[in-house]
Amino acid sequence: MGDLGLELARRPRDCGPAASHRPASARDLEFCLALLRDGSKSFYAASLLLPKRLRPDVYALYAFCRVADDLVDGAANTAPAVAAVRERLHALYAGATACGPVERAFADLLARHPLPIEAPAALVEGFAWDAEHRVYETISELRAYGMRVAGAVGVMMTLLMGVRSAEALARASDLGVAMQLTNIARDVGDDARAGRLYLPREWLRAEGVDPEAWLANPVPCPQIARVTQRLLEEADRLYHRAEHGIALLPADVRPAIWAARRIYAEIGAQTRRNGLDSVTRRAVVSKRRKLALVASAMVSSLIARKGAPHPPLAEAADLVRIASDGAREQPDRSFSARLIRAVELFQRLREAEQGGFATSPDKAV
Repeated sequence: MGDLGLELARRPRDCGPAASHRPASARDLEFCLALLRDGSKSFYAASLLLPKRLRPDVYALYAFCRVADDLVDGAANTAPAVAAVRERLHALYAGATACGPVERAFADLLARHPLPIEAPAALVEGFAWDAEHRVYETISELRAYGMRVAGAVGVMMTLLMGVRSAEALARASDLGVAMQLTNIARDVGDDARAGRLYLPREWLRAEGVDPEAWLANPVPCPQIARVTQRLLEEADRLYHRAEHGIALLPADVRPAIWAARRIYAEIGAQTRRNGLDSVTRRAVVSKRRKLALVASAMVSSLIARKGAPHPPLAEAADLVRIASDGAREQPDRSFSARLIRAVELFQRLREAEQGGFATSPDKAV
């Protein structure tokens, strides 16, 4: 982990008086961008479609998530590491001095956006569950995990966009959970070789698979393939629900969210094309395919797809309620404004193509 996670582990008294705080600099934001570019290729690809006004905050949010995850996951003793991150998080919300590039960027974000502390706190709790190697018996328990490590990020991203409606936040949490379930389906083999098993254990037992025995000798088999397929079907259900929420977002951010939705769903499609063997094979979305998905995302962003509202996932209901307190629906924009925006985005796509996209997708956070 090196120095990367240390700034979040420092106590407020280690950072000097609050008067010494300075806002995030361009160099701080470049540091955060480097973490995103190196850590999540798919998220970085989608972020290129975001308007410039949002990118610094998105970089800061991702960097905070990455540093907190590294600090907890790399700790020899989980409990003190989790306590340190939680303490530092509360200190930043209380106005303590920010130390280092990630804290300065995240503190600036908090100064501009009313993110409820429950959202990043849920994320940290999910990291703690990972470090504890928590076992997930049911799909509901797995959704609760996905809500913490990815759904909470979706909620925070939506708030950064200036949207606080309960429906939009519920659909953002759907999208985050769907992405995490896709990651789990893709990484069955990688996780097993690291001693981790995220597939719902009651599903495994229903297929006649003993979870611990299979974890001791992870090999592809029809039973694991069927459980993987079932997990991808749950992800697809949530991707479909999430589409209705994208229309509730500002027009200039919809292409990026559509791109994220399509790229991550394509990971699931590639897993199916691999014969649902994610034990010995890892689904990869090619550069060419990503570019095609980004182009289709820009077209989809022009079409309003508001549908019948759904209640939030039970596992997300509390955070959605807290985040949407006092919310008002964001006004939709005209078709002509969206069309002008599409022209700008096609130009950005050409620029992105010249710079290139990475070929392998990464974790959602």
